Amino acid sequence: MTKILFVCHGNICRSPMAEFVMNDLLQRAGLSGCAQVASAAVSAEELGNPVYPPARRKLAEHGIRCDGKTARLLQAADYQTYDLLIGMDRRNLEAMRRICGSDPDHKLCLLLDFTAQPRDVADPWYTRDFEQTWLDITAGCTALLQTCFSAQTGPL
Repeated sequence: MTKILFVCHGNICRSPMAEFVMNDLLQRAGLSGCAQVASAAVSAEELGNPVYPPARRKLAEHGIRCDGKTARLLQAADYQTYDLLIGMDRRNLEAMRRICGSDPDHKLCLLLDFTAQPRDVADPWYTRDFEQTWLDITAGCTALLQTCFSAQTGPL
């Protein structure tokens, strides 16, 4: 089973969106049992808070629920627990390296590095553009699914 941890600044917008989008894609592909997906923050400021309402609404527009999710902090031990730790932007990636200590197993990466257009997923907390965040996260998770799981189902 592949263990994936999505990471963003506060774990209330981008990383929980990625967590629930990835779980939805896995379920639709019949691969739910092939992965464990979670999300975390590099900052403690939102710990315990639920998914930010505009992010929750964007997921709901696509039939995806995120009930019960609350922000949690990335821990150094997560490096050993997860196979992939996927940040949303370069600042997250820097913080992930600092928290994890290093990356000897090359587990740390950015979500959109799996796509043909690698770049940061902009933070909708600041941009207010939850539609663009949805599009970026969906593209990244789809590419991640194809990269990591296509051998189990054939072309996706």
